[in-house]
Amino acid sequence: MNHHMAELLASILIVGIALQWIGWRLKIPALILLIAAGFIMGPVTGWLNPSEDFGELLQPMIALSVAVILFEGGLSLRWHELKQNSRVIYRLITWSVLLTFAFGSLSVHYLIGVSWPVSLIFGAIIIVTGPTVIMPLLKQANLKKGPSSLLRWEGIVNDPIGALLVVLIYGYYVRTENETLALGVFIGLAISLVVSLVLSVSLGLFIARSFRKGLVPEYLKSPLILVAVLLVYTLANKVQSEAGLLATTILGITLANQNLKTLHELKRFKEYVTILLVSSTFIVLTADIDPEIIKYLQWQSWLVLALVIFIFRPLAVYLSTIGTDISKQERALLAWIAPRGIVAASVAGLFGSELSKIGYADAELLLPMVFALIIMTVLLHGLTIGWLARKLNLASIHPDGIMIVGAADWSTRLAVELQKNDIPVMLIDTQWAQLESARMQNIPIHYGEVLSERTEEVLELAHFTKLVAVTPNEAYNTLICSLFAPELGKRNVYELRWSNVDKLSDESVNKPSEAIGGDRLFIDGVDDEYFKKTYAEGWTFKSTPLTEEYTLDDYLNSNPESTKLICLITKAGFVNFYPWDQNIEPEDIAILMSYVPPQTDTKKINSGER
Repeated sequence: MNHHMAELLASILIVGIALQWIGWRLKIPALILLIAAGFIMGPVTGWLNPSEDFGELLQPMIALSVAVILFEGGLSLRWHELKQNSRVIYRLITWSVLLTFAFGSLSVHYLIGVSWPVSLIFGAIIIVTGPTVIMPLLKQANLKKGPSSLLRWEGIVNDPIGALLVVLIYGYYVRTENETLALGVFIGLAISLVVSLVLSVSLGLFIARSFRKGLVPEYLKSPLILVAVLLVYTLANKVQSEAGLLATTILGITLANQNLKTLHELKRFKEYVTILLVSSTFIVLTADIDPEIIKYLQWQSWLVLALVIFIFRPLAVYLSTIGTDISKQERALLAWIAPRGIVAASVAGLFGSELSKIGYADAELLLPMVFALIIMTVLLHGLTIGWLARKLNLASIHPDGIMIVGAADWSTRLAVELQKNDIPVMLIDTQWAQLESARMQNIPIHYGEVLSERTEEVLELAHFTKLVAVTPNEAYNTLICSLFAPELGKRNVYELRWSNVDKLSDESVNKPSEAIGGDRLFIDGVDDEYFKKTYAEGWTFKSTPLTEEYTLDDYLNSNPESTKLICLITKAGFVNFYPWDQNIEPEDIAILMSYVPPQTDTKKINSGER
């Protein structure tokens, strides 16, 4: 590999991750930034030319990246979601697919006048609503479980179906026209499904069994699965072209439902790999676009694209979900959200050129139309999914939601105070009696083990951004925080301080590691025993609004020495527990919450511990 190639690869990865971070900070879809970066690095500056730089390796690189991305998507699909929404999901991956295929094919043929082979392949490509786009959008929007699982299942399953349809239609027109197209496509789909099921399910069960038997060491599990994805993709493609995408998806679903103890670590590893692949692949594909191809698009082409987004998708969803128990709000969201991604782009790029080579000149329209559709849907759906979901009451309107694990008397009172300030809160405990007070005060509760996989199935965890573990068992609190830290973020999981932990030296074998668990709450000595003792004496939680007349300095200068700071709520609605981030500006604080002794003047609440 020459130095230029090394520089290209490093630059693509660096720019991709940098834009992912910028998207996270600005709360906008990173895919929009990645597409812009691809245009700048490619057509605008000419610094990156993937077709020339990577040559024949470009298509295999993209294909293998898509295979890994679809596998990671399959890992997120659980059978319990399918059972809860089986009828709707079935309709979305059958009737909605057929309707979208028919609408797209007919509109291109009759409105633009392209040949039937090109029309049918365009109709198959627009079926694809890939996980490369939909998964980041779902994270951004914090959707409820119902619509989130529907969009995930549709996007991940429809990706390989659309790609397979393209391959089979192309193969039919290249090889023979002596049989009916429908029969050829049906036979090809049947072969692909059987091959993918046999290969993926058998390999997935074999891997799961070998993991349970201890036949694979921990350090080899993630690499072994990555190799298994590439193996099943290659073998399936040997039997039926593009069956590999379906095979990798099925392999992911198989492993996701084996209840493997190491599944969380495996999913985390695959998520890291997928972020790198999505970032780099979007940049490469966009950089490979020739700006001249946009000239092929006449007003009829733009009309078809508008129909696909604004008419065909809503119509397909509404017709296919008639008679199901899906709500009007969920149906409206599904009708709008259908972004296209990497699979659509790669398939259009490959088969557009192949059709042109065998004499279909109008196939040159495929690539510009599909890329225009990708950009339009990523922009439109990426910028509106959060707003629309909140308008339809399918996502939380609050920036922060708090899960409190451990329903003591004092933590129940803390939950009440947070709820008074319009902060979504849920109290979780394994003892029903401990939750009685919360139920009487209309605090949302969950009776059960927070470490159970069942908890993920029944709770709307997407609405909660922070977790506070306050059970009497200090080690259990640390375990809970360690489990939720990868999902919520290390700085968004909190636990009570271990008793007398700050008095221990760093060399003490009794001092818990800072590398595990969550951020330690409050100050030294403020632990579970402290709260139980003081709450029984009449201490309580109080909220103090800050204004221009009563500022943070006034608050700090007028408090009783014994009062303890608990958290602050910003004007934007974010909650920060004490000790909080020192970067918070005093003028951004709306409310300070404190733990105060009996008969304290709530207008003079402060912390002498500061």
